[in-house]
Amino acid sequence: MTSSEIQIPGEVKSDPAALMASLQLMPSPVPNPEIKYTKIFINNEWQDSVSGKAFPAYNPATGEQICEVQEADKADVDKAVQAARLAFSLGSVWRRMDASERGRLLAKLADLVERDSVYLATIETLNGGKPFLPTLFVDLQGTIKTLRYFAGYADKIHGTTIPMDGEYLTFTRYEPIGVCGQIIPWNFPLMMTAWKLGPALACGNTVVLKPAEQTPLTCLYMAALVKEAGFPPGVVNILPGFGPTAGAAIASHMGIDKVAFTGSSEVGKLIQEAAGKSNLKRVTLELGGKNPNIIFADADLDLAVEQAHQGVFFNAGQCCTAGSRIYVQEPIYDEFVRRSVERAKKRTVGSPFDPTAEQGPQISREQQNRVLEFVQSGISEGAKLECGGKALGLKGFFIEPTVFSNVKDDMRIAREEIFGPVQLIMKFKTIEEVIERANNTDYGLVGAVFTTDINKALTISTAMQAGTVWINCFNALSTQCPFGGYKMSGNGRELGESGLKEYSEVKTITMKMVAKNS
Repeated sequence: MTSSEIQIPGEVKSDPAALMASLQLMPSPVPNPEIKYTKIFINNEWQDSVSGKAFPAYNPATGEQICEVQEADKADVDKAVQAARLAFSLGSVWRRMDASERGRLLAKLADLVERDSVYLATIETLNGGKPFLPTLFVDLQGTIKTLRYFAGYADKIHGTTIPMDGEYLTFTRYEPIGVCGQIIPWNFPLMMTAWKLGPALACGNTVVLKPAEQTPLTCLYMAALVKEAGFPPGVVNILPGFGPTAGAAIASHMGIDKVAFTGSSEVGKLIQEAAGKSNLKRVTLELGGKNPNIIFADADLDLAVEQAHQGVFFNAGQCCTAGSRIYVQEPIYDEFVRRSVERAKKRTVGSPFDPTAEQGPQISREQQNRVLEFVQSGISEGAKLECGGKALGLKGFFIEPTVFSNVKDDMRIAREEIFGPVQLIMKFKTIEEVIERANNTDYGLVGAVFTTDINKALTISTAMQAGTVWINCFNALSTQCPFGGYKMSGNGRELGESGLKEYSEVKTITMKMVAKNS
């Protein structure tokens, strides 16, 4: 499933009458959805926070409060870790469960997500601000596919026999690490929950998971589905709370054996430091990106313009994979800028429940102000603002689709992750030059190249310092493919078979034999 080519059933028409007729065939969000779960989920029970504190959850399209959620901190993390350790203890129901049964539970969880997908997409849109139809057809489908993928792997994780020298029988086992702390971001709450839970549970671990404080609601509903699916108490624990309290407690907890985090590189450093200073727990980090998208003069220009547009503006630019550094070869630069500005001006921004809206709000007022400050930085440093650059509407946290041209590599907007709907278009001459410039960054998450020359495509893709490189496409992500970054974009991999290795320990067992035969 890709985000650059959203797979919505049927063809959405361009003229108004046909458009409205086609939209009537689309699923509709749940009207006035009830928020069913706002407490902490520990040991398959809903609990108030130890401190008694709660925090508000907001609708970023209006700025209005949706509800209050119980606020976990260190004392609640201690309770969750105790439950997770008990569930992981030798002889427990979870540890004695057949691997195929773990897979059946994960598959059941996927079925329940599919059953409630319209409700979940509605809550995700309400709390996160992303348009409803892409949420339903991208995020929910990605969540379901991820859970089913790892469900199928649960009884296929196995070791090997090794022809060791001497009179020995040697084999390996892949064993669960133990209690896994997981901290997920606000930009894709449901998919990130599945990305974390899927491989951890398939391998037999137990989990203490903290959703982002901005978007806890769908993750808490997932906790109810975990219980309904039949997972034993303590296997999955969901703790809404804040990074400096609950998140820090997870990262430094002596009872947690591994921590996985998706978010900013700055916070990733703090988590790795806390893991090292505590019990040297295993760490996987999927962090930020400042991703290059290289457009050669021989590229299919219509394709490149649209893919570059979606690669930046999808989810209002709030993607770690956003292709915000666009390098365009000189002969087509002016035309590419012209078409990109034309496309950005046509992008519809509005209520995420409006089926014609392509772009919703930023997640918060803080994030909106941060993006607008980046825009002012670009203007003051001499980049040319081609369109956009302003807040939209009297309420909510909307920003106009923004395009800069004549951007230089040393400008702040070209070096730092903006995490907003801001497209930067730069010019290059030669393949050698653009490779050097593309790699001249602290990040290395993804990259892309558009060309009809297979030699250029392979030269760029092998030279680029990034965990994923796309050729003539963008954001073509899939559950089967490993995902992660080089350099300050993190370490370890999620998804695919590689994702399972991050949740397993390899044990070598050697037995002395009286006599060995080949």
